[in-house]
Amino acid sequence: MTNTRKPTRSSGTTEKEFDGFTAEERDAMKEHAQELKASARRSPRTAKADGESDVLAKIAGMADADRVLAERLHEIVRSAAPDLSPKLWYGMPAYARNGKVVCFFQSAQKFRTRYATLGFSDQARLDEGAMWPTTYALTELTADTEARIAELIRKAAG
Repeated sequence: MTNTRKPTRSSGTTEKEFDGFTAEERDAMKEHAQELKASARRSPRTAKADGESDVLAKIAGMADADRVLAERLHEIVRSAAPDLSPKLWYGMPAYARNGKVVCFFQSAQKFRTRYATLGFSDQARLDEGAMWPTTYALTELTADTEARIAELIRKAAG
């Protein structure tokens, strides 16, 4: 069977075909596969400590602006919801309950975006009516934003 699709052409632009995932998305999936392999090799007794050291190492390798946000966010999560376990999730610092990710930090550098984000999975207990936010843009952490984040984390952790 031959490919009958023809690329769309527009005047003055470079011809470009959609090939699926971006390079950043492919890298994140590769990181996730490595994380799964590493966690399968770990002893259940050391998994929590190993998760913490993995997250701290990932944060230490971030660009300065993202690293500052991630370090402080890590402290907020650890104090607001000590029952959540740190772990890497698609190469991002994340915090899980019973092995399932509740919240995560996505650096701006990772996907080349304008701002870092604090995201919540469907495991987060943030339900509020028929619609609620699951991702928040972070540009800096003030006392007010830290208090709001701590409140969200406590609620999400349930």
